[in-house]
Amino acid sequence: MHIELDNLSPKEVYFNLIQTLIPRPIAWVLSENAGGSYNLAPFSYFTAVCSKPPLILISVGKKPDGTRKDSWVNIEERRDFVVHIAHLEILEALNASSVTLPAEASEVEQLGLPVTPFPGSRLPRLQEARVAYGCECYEIQEIGSGPQALIFGRVHTLYVDDAICSSKEGRLKVHGDQLNPIGRLGANEYMKFGEIITLNRPK
Repeated sequence: MHIELDNLSPKEVYFNLIQTLIPRPIAWVLSENAGGSYNLAPFSYFTAVCSKPPLILISVGKKPDGTRKDSWVNIEERRDFVVHIAHLEILEALNASSVTLPAEASEVEQLGLPVTPFPGSRLPRLQEARVAYGCECYEIQEIGSGPQALIFGRVHTLYVDDAICSSKEGRLKVHGDQLNPIGRLGANEYMKFGEIITLNRPK
């Protein structure tokens, strides 16, 4: 099958991309609402982009009514946010947090998710998370006809659960099977962590 994307609507392009660019990591983003409560939302257009400075990127679109998503507004206005890597055991909560709610509603409160102080971050992190990045908004670029917001987060602090990591030759070693992260597929599909394959790089 050969698909010419130029001939498709934006919605059709989206569904073709998300069903083929797989698996995608999921950024579970905590940001601060105007009233001080915490917004929580998942984004699977997400990656690391730079090490100096340490930058990660999430791509955030608009709500069904055409207004900017709350995460976009919160990060632009209050700058700080926390990105979590969700694991299989909390998949149901992650999925539930994708619902569209009024701007001041808190998914953290509605889902009963405990938070804990995050040293180096003004905002807390989810207590159950095994990996979290404390970020500050570095830059926002609007792209496309949506537009879509490319939000670059400058990572100031990193949390890794001691239970999923060790030290190997003086370097941090995170055990992927113990993190057990969720991958995003198309439509309503996710995937769980699979077999680890180790290959040495050619010299």
